[in-house]
Amino acid sequence: MSKLGKFFKGTRSSRTRAPPSAQEALARLRETEEMLAKKQEYLENRIQRELALAKKHGSQNKRAALQALKRKKRLEKQLTQIDGTLSTIEFQREALENSHTNTEVLRNMGFAAKAMKAVHENMDLNKIDDLMQDITEQQDIAQEISEAFSQRVQFADGFDEDELLAELEELEQEELNKKMTSLGLPKVPSSSLPAQPSRKASMPSSMHRSRAASSRRPEEDDDFKQLAAWAT
Repeated sequence: MSKLGKFFKGTRSSRTRAPPSAQEALARLRETEEMLAKKQEYLENRIQRELALAKKHGSQNKRAALQALKRKKRLEKQLTQIDGTLSTIEFQREALENSHTNTEVLRNMGFAAKAMKAVHENMDLNKIDDLMQDITEQQDIAQEISEAFSQRVQFADGFDEDELLAELEELEQEELNKKMTSLGLPKVPSSSLPAQPSRKASMPSSMHRSRAASSRRPEEDDDFKQLAAWAT
C-alpha cells in the first residue's frame, strides 16, 4: 500500500472516532502554547549568541561573522513564525473556550426549560384564575372585617335620651334643694321664673308707687304730730 493510501486510510479511521471534548481540545492547545513558548525562549537565546559571535568575529574573521549573522536571520524568521502560530493558537483557544461556555449555557438553559415545562404541566390556567378570584374575595372580606372592628360599637338599648336627660335634671335639682335646706336658704323653685317685664311696662308702675308714697307722707306727718302731743 502506498503512503498516500495509508494517509487516506488513517484519515477515514480518524473520522470514525468520536470527536474530542472541549476540555481535551483546550488541554491540547495549552500544551502546544507551552511548547512554542519554550521554543521562543530557545530561539531568543540562540539569536543573542549568534549576535555576540558576529560581533566577536567582525574585525578578525569576517566570514565567520557573516555566517553568524545568517544563522541569526534564520532564527529570527523561525521566531516570527512561532509568534504567528502562537497568535493563531491563542485565537483558536479563546474561540473554543467561548464555544464551550456557550454550549454549557445552552445546555443549562435547556435543562431549566425542561424543568419549567415539567412544573407548568401540573398547572391549569383556569384553576389559577379561580384561585386569584378566591384570593381577591377573601382579601375584600378581610378588609370589611377590619373596617367593622375599627368602627365604634353602638348597642340599641330602647331608651329615649331626652327622657333620661330630663330625669337627670330632676335629680340634680333635688340634690341642690337638699343643699339649700341644710344651709337654711329658701328652696330654689323647680319651675322656671316668669319672664321679666320690659322697662317701658315697668315705668308707669314705678311712677304710681312714687305718687302713692308722696300722698302718704302728709298723713304720716300728722300721725307723728298727734303722737308727740299725747306724749307731752
